[in-house]
Amino acid sequence: MPHDSCHDHEVSFTGDNPAYRRALWAVIVINATMFIVEIAAGFKVGSQALQADALDFLGDSMTYALSLFVLARPPVWRANAALFKGISLAALGLWVLVSTVWQLLKGTVPEPLTMGIIGVLALAANLLSVLLLLRFRDGDANVRSVWLCSRNDAIGNVAVMIAASGVFATGAAWPDLLVAAIMASLFLSSSVRILRQAVGERAALRTG
Repeated sequence: MPHDSCHDHEVSFTGDNPAYRRALWAVIVINATMFIVEIAAGFKVGSQALQADALDFLGDSMTYALSLFVLARPPVWRANAALFKGISLAALGLWVLVSTVWQLLKGTVPEPLTMGIIGVLALAANLLSVLLLLRFRDGDANVRSVWLCSRNDAIGNVAVMIAASGVFATGAAWPDLLVAAIMASLFLSSSVRILRQAVGERAALRTG
C-alpha cells in the first residue's frame, strides 16, 4: 500500500529505469494534451473547476519533464527537483483559491453538460496515467511527487464531474466553486508532503 505521508521510510527506487522513463514520457504527452482540451473548455463554459484541473495538467506535464531530466542526476538534483515541484504545487493551490474567490464575486454559472463530458475525458486520461505509474508509486521524493500528482488528478476529475452534477441540479455556481476550493486544498496538502520528504532527503545527503 502506498504511504500518504512523507515520514521517513526506506527509499529503494530513484526512477532510473527504462520502463519508468517510457511510462513518464507517455504521461507527459497525456497531460499536455489534456491541458489544451480542458483549458479551452473551461474558459468556454466558465467553469473554475475545469480551469483549475487544466492548470494542474499543465503543471504536471512540466514537472514530469523535470522529473525525467533529473532521473540520472545525483541525489541532490532529484531532491531539489522535488522541492521545486512542491513549491510549484503550493503556488497552484494558492492561485486556485484566489481565482475561486474572484469567480464567486462575479457570480457566473458554468454550463454543466460540457463540464461533465470533459470531466469524463480527463478522468479516463488520468486513470490511464495512474495505471502506467502504479508500480512506480514508491521511491524517493522525485518519484513519489509524480505519483501524488497523478493520483490527485484522478481525484480532481471525479470532483469535476460531481461539480457538473451539482451545477445541473441547482442551477447555481457554488458546486463548481466548492470543488475548485477542495482541489486547491488537495494541491496544498500534497505540496506539504512532497516538501517534507524532499527536505528530509536533502538533510540526509548533507549528513551522510
